[in-house]
Amino acid sequence: MMQAIDMNSEEFQTELEKTWKFVHKVNESKGWVLNPIEDVNEGVAMGLARNKLIYGKRYCPCFMVIGETKEEQKAADNRICPCKPAIEKEIPEDGHCHCGIFCTPEYAAAQKKNDEIEEVAHTHSRGLTKDEAEILVTKAQLDGDELESLLEARSLGMVKFTLVDVREEMEYRQAHIVGTDLLIPTSNFYGGIEEINDKKEEQVILYCLSGSRSYQVQQAMGSLGFKKVGNLAYGIGSFRGETQSA
Repeated sequence: MMQAIDMNSEEFQTELEKTWKFVHKVNESKGWVLNPIEDVNEGVAMGLARNKLIYGKRYCPCFMVIGETKEEQKAADNRICPCKPAIEKEIPEDGHCHCGIFCTPEYAAAQKKNDEIEEVAHTHSRGLTKDEAEILVTKAQLDGDELESLLEARSLGMVKFTLVDVREEMEYRQAHIVGTDLLIPTSNFYGGIEEINDKKEEQVILYCLSGSRSYQVQQAMGSLGFKKVGNLAYGIGSFRGETQSA
């Protein structure tokens, strides 16, 4: 039967304190830093402390611990923090471990910047700066608030992109996003795409009703050599900015 852990107990709090010392020691020795999202760090640290109390080892809390006995657990090659996959593959390639608590300084700085940009885009507390707009426009999947902020930034000359509606002409006439540059219906995709063949190295953002058709077009454009294609993930239905009928 699984051992119950009281997170408010002195035993757990003591182990949690030891775990934080362990985490900081690992970061210092490896040149890593904590995730800029505090909730990620707290959740992983608590999971590590819990596993230490239950199993006697700081098994990675993001994976199920296999094996009933210590011998079985050792034979199952469970991940022990900091685990080999994180050290050899995840952190060098992705900038962070699977759980997210250990990050390279470069990844953490970029993630913090992205979080700040998303907060500005979603709260509209202020307009995007030029640097923020240039970062945001490279996202593969955008939401309505982010596209609205990018359209504002484009109108101020901060960033360039081509906004393409991939719905049918009837849908476009009913309502489309103000600032749409082209209509390339999916029913005539391969014919219409020739209109923007000169933009394979430029930023293009697609949208449809719900994000499904535009996502498919995004993938197709990638296979045709377009390198900077973004998608309005939930379509015009998620867009709260200005629309118009034709």
